[in-house]
Amino acid sequence: MPNLRCYFSLRSPYSWLSYLDLRDRYPELGDRLEWVPFWEPDEQSEAMLLDQGGRFHYAAMSRTKHLYVLQDVGRLAKQRGLTPRWPVDRAPVWEIPHLAYLVAERHGRGAEYMAAAYRARWEHGHDICDRATVRAVAVEIGLDGDELAAAGDDPELRREGVRILLQADRDGVFGVPLFVHGRNRFWGLDRLSAFAQQAGAGEAPAIPAPDPAVVTVGSGTFSDHGHAGGCG
Repeated sequence: MPNLRCYFSLRSPYSWLSYLDLRDRYPELGDRLEWVPFWEPDEQSEAMLLDQGGRFHYAAMSRTKHLYVLQDVGRLAKQRGLTPRWPVDRAPVWEIPHLAYLVAERHGRGAEYMAAAYRARWEHGHDICDRATVRAVAVEIGLDGDELAAAGDDPELRREGVRILLQADRDGVFGVPLFVHGRNRFWGLDRLSAFAQQAGAGEAPAIPAPDPAVVTVGSGTFSDHGHAGGCG
């Protein structure tokens, strides 16, 4: 069977929505996927990545695109009966929540961690780079809060994280969500159905048609200084 992977970021609202669609519309496919975290490396991880010949495919986001994302995500979330809470990221270090995912995965609780972290960020507006938030997420799913909160300080996990970013570089990941089926790539929430069809997932329940009402730009608080791994 061809490899089936989903590159996701806990930072990205489009990753959040694709996770929800996989859970609700394609649960069998979601269970078959290899879920691979993708994040913007800090200086330490980026130096390790470059030292091993890898790159992080960065693309800065304009203010115009930021405003579009606000409206687009609000519209897409409304279709799914959700109201996003836009988080404020203060001096974010994305290794903190994403390496914590690796710890949860080691304990067989990766899926539960992902669900709880997405809720914390996108439904409650919490800063998931705050170790206290990661600790609370871990406790919520029955894991050791201190262990997960300290994941970003673990040299072994740092090395594992860099190996993952090297794999992402080899797979040509430039944004998320990105779905991989063998040698085929599908980028973005709007490519999920095509990916699912090729992966043999069959028909899924339809998402309700969008409400014609205009979603107000700037509703909630938004300060995510986006990048290729931030908003897809």
